[in-house]
Amino acid sequence: MRVITTYTSPTTGLRALGDTSWHRRAACRDLHPEDADELFFPLPRDHDAIAEAKALCASCPVRRDCLNSALENGDKDGIWGGLTESDRRPWHDGLPQRLDYQRVLAVFNGRHVHLTAKERDVVISHAYVRGWRADRLAVALQVSQHHARDLLTQAAYKIAHRDRTLGVPPQPKKRRTKRPQRPQPPATTPPVAEQRGSRPAQPQSVPVPPARHGAFGKVA
Repeated sequence: MRVITTYTSPTTGLRALGDTSWHRRAACRDLHPEDADELFFPLPRDHDAIAEAKALCASCPVRRDCLNSALENGDKDGIWGGLTESDRRPWHDGLPQRLDYQRVLAVFNGRHVHLTAKERDVVISHAYVRGWRADRLAVALQVSQHHARDLLTQAAYKIAHRDRTLGVPPQPKKRRTKRPQRPQPPATTPPVAEQRGSRPAQPQSVPVPPARHGAFGKVA
């Protein structure tokens, strides 16, 4: 049974968990519940009733919220968002693989929105990278702190494994080419006078023999 509520919480871009404020803006808000059941739950081959319901949904301003509500709550019967059961079947089957980054950003902005398993994993990984603590993640996902701590631990192992296997590969080492050595001149021993810290050699004096004197004092 379809029941239209009249909650007046502020409208947002994404429907929060348990948010039914879109009901008051729906095109079918003034229908009696019995008339709504007859209109939106027709027989499978009642094409006239199906066309009438789709025509009303086509002018509804909250058609997307109506469809998302049916998908997230698993309502596979009836017409929601202008789509019948067979029209929504691919949406229901592919919902677990949905990855809407608008919803991921909404969680980091403090919103409580519906998350698929894939979106939930992205939120946990980004929370670990941003340095979130377990208590903050517990509030964002509405789980216990112990469970949030386990989720952050799993994310740490997952990211470490990803960095090891899919990280930046090490750059190859450059090979050093050996330069040809220049032939060096043979080493020569410098003279003693040119050696650093040495004094020049002093010339040795040759002893001169004494002169011989004759008998008259003349040199012989």
